[in-house]
Amino acid sequence: MADHHSEYLTRAVAALTPQGHERLDELLAQLVDAGKNRDELVRFAKARQAEADLGRSEGSTDTGLLGALTKRELDQLATGFLTIRDQEPLDDVADWANAVLALIEDEAARPRPY
Repeated sequence: MADHHSEYLTRAVAALTPQGHERLDELLAQLVDAGKNRDELVRFAKARQAEADLGRSEGSTDTGLLGALTKRELDQLATGFLTIRDQEPLDDVADWANAVLALIEDEAARPRPY
């Protein structure tokens, strides 16, 4: 399976401004709140937060975090990041959301047993 997200996510995380970091914190807190009944979503949000805090994504893009999600759940997660990408006024956050979307799309393209 092709990896369309790693390099893009690395660049997007490194390009986040201080304001972008603040906005990302807000968005990821919303994801944690919305996904509190799904450990995988919470861990996914925390992995994205760790990337932003460290300023890099190397080693933190464990797509296995999404492996337990159904196709429908992945589609819902992708829809959320599409909305962020399309409506976010901060360009660096919109670019980050697009990079995360590439990660989700790579995972969705993997064969699923269910």
